[in-house]
Amino acid sequence: MEISVKTIQHLAHLSRLEISDEQVANYQADMQRMVTFIQQLQALDTNGVAPLRIMADSNNAFRADQITNSLTAKDALKNAPSHDQHYFKVPTVIKK
Repeated sequence: MEISVKTIQHLAHLSRLEISDEQVANYQADMQRMVTFIQQLQALDTNGVAPLRIMADSNNAFRADQITNSLTAKDALKNAPSHDQHYFKVPTVIKK
């Protein structure tokens, strides 16, 4: 698949980006290398290869829960610009 200058300009337009002619050439070369790499990957025969589920040899490092002191509601709300006795008050974000 060939990446054309027109394709780069179209993608820039869709992304609402203003790019120079020099940037168009750089992006075209970069995208062409990506497409070539993907085509090389698609050419590989992966029949009989089990899917890789773990990317590293390490296991999860679990630790025991420890109870520690935490903030009281009064301390947590101390610097809040708006609050009631137990909760932060914030402006409405979702309107019905």
